[in-house]
Amino acid sequence: MKLLYITVTMPFGSLEPFFIPEVQEMVRQGCQLRLVPRSPEAKVNNRDSQGLAELALARPLVCGEILAAAVGELLRHPIRALTGLAWLFRSRNLTTLLKNLMAYPKSLWIARLARQWGAEHIHAQWATVTSTMAMIASHVSGIPWSCTAHRGDIAANNLLAMKIRQATFFRFIARDGVETARALCGGKLDGNVIVLHSCVEIPERVEFRDTLSDPPLLLCVAFLNERKGHKYLIEAVRLLRERGITVRLQFTGDGETHAMLETLVDETGLRGQTSFLGMLDRGDLAALYRSGTVDMVVLPTLHEGIPAGLIEPMVHGIPVIATNVGGIPELLEGGAGIMVPPRDPVALADAIQRVLADASLRRQLAEAGRRRAESGWGVQQVVSTLLAHLSGTGVPGAAQRGESSLGGGNFACQAGIAGAPNAGTVALGGESTPRP
Repeated sequence: MKLLYITVTMPFGSLEPFFIPEVQEMVRQGCQLRLVPRSPEAKVNNRDSQGLAELALARPLVCGEILAAAVGELLRHPIRALTGLAWLFRSRNLTTLLKNLMAYPKSLWIARLARQWGAEHIHAQWATVTSTMAMIASHVSGIPWSCTAHRGDIAANNLLAMKIRQATFFRFIARDGVETARALCGGKLDGNVIVLHSCVEIPERVEFRDTLSDPPLLLCVAFLNERKGHKYLIEAVRLLRERGITVRLQFTGDGETHAMLETLVDETGLRGQTSFLGMLDRGDLAALYRSGTVDMVVLPTLHEGIPAGLIEPMVHGIPVIATNVGGIPELLEGGAGIMVPPRDPVALADAIQRVLADASLRRQLAEAGRRRAESGWGVQQVVSTLLAHLSGTGVPGAAQRGESSLGGGNFACQAGIAGAPNAGTVALGGESTPRP
């Protein structure tokens, strides 16, 4: 199928690397895909995105071409275009309205692009401005659209109820996101809502290690910002040192709290055992996991969907510890990892100490984590199911017939989608849908 896929910056910049496996697999499975970044940056900063740059239709948010196309679509479809514009004034506050209005001309440009290219579907990552663009482009062009929602973008509530009603299907990557949307939308969601996890590549074989590095290495894979909770991990490592337990701590990623975290490391006397690796491509991360030097991955996040920063080490057989927030309990259910409360460095230190001291526990976590990741996050299965929905062969309304189940580890939309039982998808409809 021919698909326009709207992002914020990808394949440019480095903010959306977790979409890359999905996009690459869609191309491998025969999808004719064009990436439309809302705000493309100057260059491709992520090595994994290099091969995707040729698929990108990079235009700034506003330029002469965009404005000319917007005027053309207004003249071609004035009622549709003005109706879409009127929708924006239902935005819940002035800031959201202004963001949507800024993207309105490019939305009309996408409508023209989709029609001229012969797109069969428009899909947006994020439930914020990118999905606003997809919704308006779809309304003006008549081409169906859909959205993948994550976590913070759901809470932003940018015309969320309207978007769910109008989309062909609305994908959440975790059950927790569905519950957040349900609360924001007055307790009822339409039958076009599905849960389909984000995905990672699954290596064919992994080797589980019973021995630890000397000293043990803890890795935290996350952007360096306040909501990832890095300071609580630093404090936990300081507590471990007071207990006579020395570990090495490595952070990947970059962001606005980098300088603050460097200062905190110095203040806590952990400089000799802490390092910041910067942004790593997926290939570099996978090589690090395969090296056998990472003893566990720790994510002390305060706010999360289902993070690739946990799924990827799990598929490599590395034990994980994380906070029980957002979609993480869904990922780590069944003993696939250890969870602790957020903002609790003592509980975090206790969990790390427990895993370090027990080789049988490490083996149990590694094996359970690998099985859990394989059950619903493999890229081939997830993308096959996504493409079925995009092409219209998936039937997300199954939940309205009472056919969906929210229990257990594998969520299957019982709508005749080949391979769906392993792909982590479930349709959710109406008030009769059981809560997860």
